Order: sequence, then structure tokens, then C-alpha cells
Amino acid sequence: MQNLNLSRRIGKFAGDRRAIGWLIVISLGFAGYMWLKQNPQHNPLAPLDVRNPPGLATSLKLAEITTDRGQCRAALTRSGIAFHNLIPTGEGPCSLTDRTQMTGAPMSPARPISTCPVAVGLQIWLSHGLQQAAQTHLGTKVTRIEHIGTNSCRRINGGRTGPWSEHAHGNAIDIRAFVLSDGRRVSILQDWGKGEKGDFLKAARDAACDSFRTVLSPDYNAKHANHFHLDQGTRWSSACR
Repeated sequence: MQNLNLSRRIGKFAGDRRAIGWLIVISLGFAGYMWLKQNPQHNPLAPLDVRNPPGLATSLKLAEITTDRGQCRAALTRSGIAFHNLIPTGEGPCSLTDRTQMTGAPMSPARPISTCPVAVGLQIWLSHGLQQAAQTHLGTKVTRIEHIGTNSCRRINGGRTGPWSEHAHGNAIDIRAFVLSDGRRVSILQDWGKGEKGDFLKAARDAACDSFRTVLSPDYNAKHANHFHLDQGTRWSSACR
């Protein structure tokens, strides 16, 4: 009789432990679901919205839109970003099949025409990392980005042979300077590695790596002494230097 009672107690204890274990699993699952719902930038199943800061799943979502322009344009529309979808032009290796222009972007000398993934990367960078870097290191915000173009029908490093540059089809943009709300201008050529402006530029470069596949700066080589190169190439490797 005592053995029977002991067996029942052991069975009840084991059953209680299983119930508690399932309760913990369910609670953790619900907590994780609510956290992902509140932080969609970390949820790989949530659609890309550039209003959200970069998160754990952002690089995956950016990779998806580089191969699906429909998803890319849907992301801009979903995010409330005004843009023009322009007709394709050109032919051969320098054909421009994806021509997207963000109409509200604070760019000069003119609003650039690039691929949609580059436009998305620019918007994420401008809205989040770039402004945070300016506020942290310069106590102000960026009001204009100066660029030196997106399209250039050439091979990498201007050679006669070798792979075509991402610029050949507008899948890259070069940035040379930033104008701040207090009127100051920060030039990559003149201010890289110098004081608080230099600190801002390095933070801006690092932040760009959250929204672009490749980011090249003066730390990469002398050819980038006066600009940041930002692209959304689909090559197997990426760079942030």
C-alpha cells in the first residue's frame, strides 16, 4: 500500500513538472511573439519597413529585395516614401533596367536615379544611422547629402577587363559630403580622420554597413579618399571598410 501511494506521488510530481515545463515553453513563446511584433526589424517574416531601425533581420530583407524589385517598391510604398519608378533605358552591360528616384530625399546637386535597393538603403541610412551619428558627434542633424553620381558605364577600377562596376547599372552611389542644420559642411576629402568631424564620418561609414551590401571609404584605398562608395551588389562577399 505504501509503495502504491509512493508511486502515485511520484507520478503526480512528474506530471506537475511536465505541466510546469509546458507552461514555461508557452509563456516564452508568447513573450517572443510579442517582442517580435513590437520589434519587426528583428522578425524575418515581417515585411521590410524603412521607418524601422536596422535589426537582426534587416540584412536578410535587403538581400530579398535586391532580387525582387516588386518587393523593393512595395517596401518604399509601405514606408510612405515618395518615389518615381522611371522607364528602363540603355542596353548591354550598362543597361538601366531599374531606375528609381526618391522625390523627397535631401540630396544634391540633384536627386539621384538609382536601383530601388540603393534607394531603400539610402533611406534607412539617412533616417537612422546617419542622423544618430551626426547628433552624437556633432550635436546636430544632416539636412543635405552631396553625391557624385550613381551611373557610370565602366568596369571596376576603370579597367578594360574584369567585372563591371555596380555603377554600370546604377546599383551604387558615391557620397562626398554632408551639410548640417547649423550650416557646417563635412567633406570626406577634407575632414576624414580629423577631430569631431572625422569621428562623425567614421560613424556614418559604419552605419551605412547596416543598409548597404558594400561600403568603401578612405580606409579602403586612395581612390576613395574623397567619397564613400555604397552599393547593393549581389556578389557572394560584402565589404565594410
